[in-house]
Amino acid sequence: MSKTSRIYLTGFMTSGKSTIGPILANVLGWEFCDLDKEIETNHNKTIVQIFEHFGEEYFRKTESEFLKAYSLKNNIIISLGGGTIVNNENLEVIKNSGLLVYLKVSRETLQRRLKNKTDRPLFRDLVLAERPDEEFANRIDNLLNNRAPYYEQADITIESDKNRVGVTIDILANKIMEILENEKLG
Repeated sequence: MSKTSRIYLTGFMTSGKSTIGPILANVLGWEFCDLDKEIETNHNKTIVQIFEHFGEEYFRKTESEFLKAYSLKNNIIISLGGGTIVNNENLEVIKNSGLLVYLKVSRETLQRRLKNKTDRPLFRDLVLAERPDEEFANRIDNLLNNRAPYYEQADITIESDKNRVGVTIDILANKIMEILENEKLG
């Protein structure tokens, strides 16, 4: 690929980065890295536990360190945490070292996917307290609005909402591959 040998997948939590990433890596014959999983493995703790024990600031600093290390590898697909690109320094590393692909999903789908998940620190309190749907919607909207200026800087945006008719993981992976081929030729 002429433009890059690093592809970063970004998007809100549960947008499909960790699902599509390994498929793309397999098709390309590249390595796959899920940044959150790498941090969990390194700390022998879940992201929730890291947030609880060390705080979000510590997690974000660690996330930046891991991002910088992986940004030096070639032929790699890197699945970013949902908030990784909100840090301007992280966004600069990403934009300077690879291709940024944004997996965009509707708030309704995100809400449905997050409603019962306790492994997402920013939503865990709502799930455990069994809060009403409108509280989920408000938190998702607030986060999406805060992150939108960063997500919109992606080189490629893919509508990855499974609620759209006919959208499957295979179709999304093929669409991304098609765009990457056009990048290579362009």
